[in-house]
Amino acid sequence: MKKAGLISVIDDDVAVRNSTKTLLRSLGYSVVTFASAEEFLNSDRLSDTSCVITDIRMSGMSGFDLHSRLKARGDQTPVIFMTAFPEARLQEQAMAGGAHGFLLKPYREQSLIDYVRSALQV
Repeated sequence: MKKAGLISVIDDDVAVRNSTKTLLRSLGYSVVTFASAEEFLNSDRLSDTSCVITDIRMSGMSGFDLHSRLKARGDQTPVIFMTAFPEARLQEQAMAGGAHGFLLKPYREQSLIDYVRSALQV
C-alpha cells in the first residue's frame, strides 16, 4: 500500500531537486529526491511513492524511459514531467503517454502545486 502524499522528485539538477523539495515540504508533503531515474528505480521508495515528479532530459535514463518502465511494471503512480526545453513535441509525447502533468522550467509554483494536489486525489 502506498503512503499518501509521498512524492519522489527525480532531476539531475540539484537546485531543482532542492527547490521542489522545499516547496512541497512547506505544504506538508513528504518528499524524497533522486539524482537519476536509475537511483529512483533502485531505491526502496518505489512502493510507497504516491506521485513522481521527473525531469525529461537527464544523463542516463530519461524521464520518458522511467515512465515507460513504471508502466511496464503495472505501476500507475501519477507522473508529472518537467523540462527546460520548450518543445511542443515533448509535451505532446508526455501527455500521449499518460502523464499527469507537464511543466516548463522554471515552473510556476502554483502550477506544480495544482498538479500534485490533483495527482494525489487519484
